[in-house]
Amino acid sequence: MMQMTFEPQTVPLQMDEHGTIRVGRTRVRLDTVVYAFNQGHTIEEIVSHFPVLNLADVYAVITYYLNKKAVVDEYIKQGEEEADELQYEFESQPGYQVFRERFLARKERHARIRASK
Repeated sequence: MMQMTFEPQTVPLQMDEHGTIRVGRTRVRLDTVVYAFNQGHTIEEIVSHFPVLNLADVYAVITYYLNKKAVVDEYIKQGEEEADELQYEFESQPGYQVFRERFLARKERHARIRASK
C-alpha cells in the first residue's frame, strides 16, 4: 500500500503595508472574496470574476474563512467602520458639497450628450 504524508498548507493570504489582507500575491482583497461567497457565488464563479485568482487559493481562503469566521468577520467589520469614518471626514471637508454638485451636474451633462447621439 502506498504511504501518504500530509503536510500543513499555508493560507494564501498576505497583509499589505496598509493592513489590507489580500489573496495570494494579487490585489484582490479578502473581504471581496468573502462578500462574493456570502452572496452565494461559487468559488468557480469568484475565480471567473477575478481571473488573477488561483482556484486552489480561493478554496483555501474560503476554508480559512469558514474555520475562522468570527475573526474574519471582525476584520471586515473594522474595515467597514474605518471606511465609514474616512467617508465622513471627506464629506465634512469645506467645499465638498460644492465639488459634489459640480461633479453631478457635469455627469448629467455628459449623460444627456451621450443620449442625444
